[in-house]
Amino acid sequence: MTAGVARIANRAGIHVRPSGIIFSEMKDYPGKIRISAKGSSADLKNVIGLIALGLQPDDTVEVSVTGPDDEDVCGSLVELLEREYDFPPRNA
Repeated sequence: MTAGVARIANRAGIHVRPSGIIFSEMKDYPGKIRISAKGSSADLKNVIGLIALGLQPDDTVEVSVTGPDDEDVCGSLVELLEREYDFPPRNA
C-alpha cells in the first residue's frame, strides 16, 4: 500500500467534470484506491463517491492505493487532484 496527500487546487473544487476526468484515468486500475477528506472517504471505483466528498479549493485529501504499481498510481492520482482544470466558459 502507498499513501499520499494532495491539496485541491482547482478554483471550483472537484466537481462533476474534474471528477469524471479523475475517474476515467483511474477506472481500469485493478487494485484498490481510497480517497479521504473532511472525515469521509470514498472508493474511487465509484465516481459518485468522489463527487459526494465535496472537495473544495485548498482541501487536503489523503489517498491510499493498494495493488500493482501502487506508488506510480498514487503519484498520478495526487497530480490529478492537484491539477487546475481550466475549463473555458460555456456559451449559452
